[in-house]
Amino acid sequence: MVSTRIFAGLAALLLVPLAACSSGPSEQDVAASFVNAVAAGDAAGAAAQTDDPEQARQAVEAAHRGLSPESVRASVREVTEDQQGTPTATFDLTWDLGAGRVWEYPSRLQLVEGDEGWKVRWAPSVLHPDLRDGQTLAFREQRPDPAPVRDRDGTEVMRPEQLVTVSLDPQAAGDLPGVAGALADALRSIEPSITQQSIVDGVAKTPQGQPYAVVTLRQADYERVKPQVYDLPGVRFPVQTRLVASDRGYGTQVLAGVSRAVDEQVAAAAGWRVVAVDPSGAEAAVLHEVAARPVEPVTVTLGDRTQRAAEQAVDAVPQAAMLVAVQPSSGDLLAVAQNPAADAQGPVALTGQYPPGSTFKTVTATAGLEAGKVNVDTPVECPGTKVFDGRVLPNDEEFDLGRVPLHTAFAQSCNTTFAQLAVDLPAQALTDAAQRYGLGVDFTMPGATTITGKVPPADTVVQRAENGIGQGRVLASPFGMALVTASIAEGRMPVPTLIRGTRTEADANPQPPSQQTLDQLRQMMREVVTEGTARGLVSSGEVRGKTGTAQFGDGTHAHGWFVGYRDDVAFAVLVTDAGSSGPAVDTARRFLQGI
Repeated sequence: MVSTRIFAGLAALLLVPLAACSSGPSEQDVAASFVNAVAAGDAAGAAAQTDDPEQARQAVEAAHRGLSPESVRASVREVTEDQQGTPTATFDLTWDLGAGRVWEYPSRLQLVEGDEGWKVRWAPSVLHPDLRDGQTLAFREQRPDPAPVRDRDGTEVMRPEQLVTVSLDPQAAGDLPGVAGALADALRSIEPSITQQSIVDGVAKTPQGQPYAVVTLRQADYERVKPQVYDLPGVRFPVQTRLVASDRGYGTQVLAGVSRAVDEQVAAAAGWRVVAVDPSGAEAAVLHEVAARPVEPVTVTLGDRTQRAAEQAVDAVPQAAMLVAVQPSSGDLLAVAQNPAADAQGPVALTGQYPPGSTFKTVTATAGLEAGKVNVDTPVECPGTKVFDGRVLPNDEEFDLGRVPLHTAFAQSCNTTFAQLAVDLPAQALTDAAQRYGLGVDFTMPGATTITGKVPPADTVVQRAENGIGQGRVLASPFGMALVTASIAEGRMPVPTLIRGTRTEADANPQPPSQQTLDQLRQMMREVVTEGTARGLVSSGEVRGKTGTAQFGDGTHAHGWFVGYRDDVAFAVLVTDAGSSGPAVDTARRFLQGI
């Protein structure tokens, strides 16, 4: 908006004949056009209203470039004459710099009349009263340093550290393949995945005019490669302070989300300044300043000992392996561990979707117990194979137990028994039972993105049979199955948390199963360890759990699972393409020994 007002009195009367006699725009019109063009970032339009268009254009362009405003507002307050009779406009400029950062101040400009009518007498002080010749405006953010992140027991798990980003400007590089090759050779010892081709491909995918961030290094790693990379053309090394794990490779996936959450807090608490800078880029004056606010220290629910035990347990596995541990009584995430083979696939412990195999029989058993179809002692058939509407489902190596109590079929993991139990239930039964334990519930948890899994209703006999043994259309993440076992241990679905003092939102608040159902399920899960498929854990204390082997792909490969709990620690282990549940049980044993 532009507003003008002429002071009453002799000075204003003297202006009237000048404006009236001129065939061009009035002083007010020129002042308004100029400040509106400045606000709009129209450097050429603003410059055209001045007596020094080139200098004005460069200055307006530099101001917008240096401040990068989201919007600018301008308002002319009045036009008067100074003591020398020069028409002078006073106006307000308001720069919206984003994130609630607003800079507002008054300024003034003088007008001179020439052959082409009224013009703004150009000077840098038009943009800000304290701006001098050769200076321009620049924005500076002042981020507070984050405090170290500590675990539930006060152990430091992340600390602020100076990081160096190795970035490549392809325009300045000249010989891009040559520079990319030299960079790859130098960085390979730190990050083996970086190759000449990966750098060239990364440059190609980066918007034109922007540098490509090749890798971000800890200061010590940067110092190792600096002699080989520092003088490469087009390579730059911007520095920033960020939170990093106390040890390399520690909590790689889960702590990355914590770091992003802290970064958001730091950004919200950041101070800022607008400064005048000289042609060399040095700050000449501070024109406006808002101090940074302190950032509260962050505590995560992870336990350092539990996390390290989980990492040591999965690191011994050659295939991609992951483990998630949850405290049933609180919902606190205690550990999220992945070995390097799993890390290459992303945060799969929290979001990966896999068939849970026979670990899902905890849900199928719950549905049957809740429906009153069975109890732990109900005699059930466990043939080696069974046909469901033309689909043949076998037990592992087609073992045949004949007619046995339900608890024996559960402990020995009879596919044929639980497929039949699922077929005898309504289409929605497994979906509802899974949700009672959090499987299928969507959580918005500060510090981590999670997907529990999905258990869609099964409308056909074959679908219900396959879903009943954790195949078919049932999918779950290790996080989702850890939540299932935590819910069984606690008797209700705990709401998971990663960062203390934050609130996790859930899209459902399911009712728990009956106490009778939970008691029977826990009894059967104990028998899995004492007499069933997880006897390798019999020496690991009062463990309750369930093994699982889940076929995938063409059916010739299978993932191995173990889910269980001991005391106030519930966990899920997944070893991909393991062929059986044995490696998962071994991983669980190492984990339990470590805690």
